[in-house]
Amino acid sequence: MSEKITLPPISYTGWGSLSHLLEEVERFNAKKILVITDPFLKDIGITNKVVDPLEEAGYSTEIYTDVVPEPPLAIGEKLVAYTRENAFDLVIGVGGGSALDLSKLAGVIASHEGKVADYLNLTGTKKVTKKGIPTILIPTTSGTGSEVTNISVLSLETTKDVITHDYLLADVAIVDPALTISLPPKVTAATGVDALTHAVESYISKNASLVSDALALQAIRLISNSIRTAVTNGEDKQARTDMSYGSYLAGLAFFNAGVAGVHALAYPIGGQFHIAHGDSNAVLLPYVMGYIRPSCEKRMKDIYDAMGFSSANLSQEEASYKCVAELKRLVEDVNIPSTLKGFNITEDALDSLTMDALEQKRILARSPMPLLKEDIYIIYKAAFDGVIIEK
Repeated sequence: MSEKITLPPISYTGWGSLSHLLEEVERFNAKKILVITDPFLKDIGITNKVVDPLEEAGYSTEIYTDVVPEPPLAIGEKLVAYTRENAFDLVIGVGGGSALDLSKLAGVIASHEGKVADYLNLTGTKKVTKKGIPTILIPTTSGTGSEVTNISVLSLETTKDVITHDYLLADVAIVDPALTISLPPKVTAATGVDALTHAVESYISKNASLVSDALALQAIRLISNSIRTAVTNGEDKQARTDMSYGSYLAGLAFFNAGVAGVHALAYPIGGQFHIAHGDSNAVLLPYVMGYIRPSCEKRMKDIYDAMGFSSANLSQEEASYKCVAELKRLVEDVNIPSTLKGFNITEDALDSLTMDALEQKRILARSPMPLLKEDIYIIYKAAFDGVIIEK
């Protein structure tokens, strides 16, 4: 059976890979460059590492910092309008997933008619039809994988929606772990578990392939064995490098195989309570995996091995139980709350979370176990109580 594998056109990875930026900018013959970045990164000087070499080489740059975590639709609409009005011919995104997702919007939707809302997956009526402005994406976290995917996520009133098309793929991704050194422990933890979730969900996805499997398992190996060090000692070059590669590989894996139940249930938590996407994934990861465990025991045995343990003397069932326990332990070890109560989410919110999660049909369809309304509520209740429940 044939399989379609999509990869970004050009990627640079590894320590110091930002040095390739100028040569890539030259290829596009750009005259007016829009640099979209997190305001924090501009304040601490990370953005200067991108902008200064460009300006020294004679390029005209404009820095845009109206970027917030889990960006709402209104932020996307404002950016696209700004990009249209100023006729930029190259977009460079610098930052975490929010900055990179917004950069994709600026590059593609600014070249189309209508509003950003017209192109949303759940409610939009228009289709993406052309590539738009060339885009270079430079992540400063090891987590979202946004630099190598064709998805842009936006927050709505109580949930999230996406715009997805291969035209949203960056022309160039530059993944330099040196840019992650200044990342605070809390953000390192949340984005790191986000990347781990991408890899885990890719591996158990109904759309998994031999190629995505290889990417996902290597990402799990790298992240599981480096995230604790990266959180406790952010200056550790090897840990930062392994996290960077792990996030990159996890991004490639989930771009091709897709994510599933954890993300479907995480989107409403982010939408209703404005909790960071990485934290939303992290708090749900062991509870979703514990619930669907019977449907993917063999795959969870593989994940357990990839995390650095040995299942040689264990049955698939025994290894799958241990896998869930280790996922829960990892989340706790990097100091992310292990229950919804830990994020001040009350029990009376579980019904509305369930209803919003049901709308994520595109993502839920990839789960190896069908997750219906009753199942989703049970998982949320388990995450609220802190008790892993099996179907």
